[in-house]
Amino acid sequence: MKTKVVGLLAILTILSLANPAYSGEFSRVGTVGAQFLKIGMGARYVAMGEASIACVNDAYAMYWNPAALTEIPGSNLSLTNVDWILDVQLNHATFGKSLDQYSAFGVSITALTMGDMEITTLEEPEGTGETFTSSSYALTLGYARKLTDRFSAGVNGKYIWESISEERASGFAFDFGTLFYTGFRSLRIGMNISNLGPEMKLEGPELDTYHDPQPGNPNYDNVQAKLAVDPYDLPLTFRFGVAYDLVDSPESRFTVAAEAKHPNDNVQQASLGGEYQWKETFFLRGGYKLNYQEEGLTLGGGVKVNAGKNTMLDISYAWADFSHLSSVHRFSLGFEF
Repeated sequence: MKTKVVGLLAILTILSLANPAYSGEFSRVGTVGAQFLKIGMGARYVAMGEASIACVNDAYAMYWNPAALTEIPGSNLSLTNVDWILDVQLNHATFGKSLDQYSAFGVSITALTMGDMEITTLEEPEGTGETFTSSSYALTLGYARKLTDRFSAGVNGKYIWESISEERASGFAFDFGTLFYTGFRSLRIGMNISNLGPEMKLEGPELDTYHDPQPGNPNYDNVQAKLAVDPYDLPLTFRFGVAYDLVDSPESRFTVAAEAKHPNDNVQQASLGGEYQWKETFFLRGGYKLNYQEEGLTLGGGVKVNAGKNTMLDISYAWADFSHLSSVHRFSLGFEF
């Protein structure tokens, strides 16, 4: 009975956090950088509305909750392509491996790229004929360990690198996560804090300029100077979530999940999601994101088939509604061996 009450309180807490009046918060959108770190990875988990922190059980734990690396029974290699807004492409590769019955490690790389963009100036607003591009990358290493038969903890270290034209910024960040099986049937609770690190700042030759200390005075020459650029915070995010298998039979399983999210650049948000699987082969998923300005409904599905001796192939797709913006499609390919 005590465990039931704890689970109910957790779900009620998540739903209450979705109410913007909960704490009188205000949005800080646009106040942090490295925004690509907030784009959800793995079609399975995006299709579930990103309510993933307590139900992730493959190499995507590197993104959602490093503690869940201990849920990988062997090795898992997963790849995701995201057809992001305005022809921006995001590709993600992640690998997780169990070291023994108590520990696991993982590695992932994320690359956000886009096509060339034309340079415009005040003097030439139609374009100068020159172009520039922008890209962002993250390399992450993770480790997780079971501290008891019900409780796991994990940590990631990541190197982040961003560029805009000839300017560059780089830095380090950490993720910390926990996963706890309550003992009440399949109810589990996950917590994660991601992108904890110092500020980043752009540097590069295009910031070099000349300054006239005495405009109009011919006795003073221009001096070398550098345009000032403010540093920016990383998208620090705290997540708390629960997952529970409403149906768990030899032929099928129906999992429901709920998650609350507190980002440092927005109001508190929440997600609800579910997944139905039949014979560990066919999967249907759906979810809804609460208190997001544009995002809402998510849908998807997948299939898992034998791809060779001791190897399973997992193919998943997710569609996410972005209201006034274009819908976003994700495709994921995974190998379990």
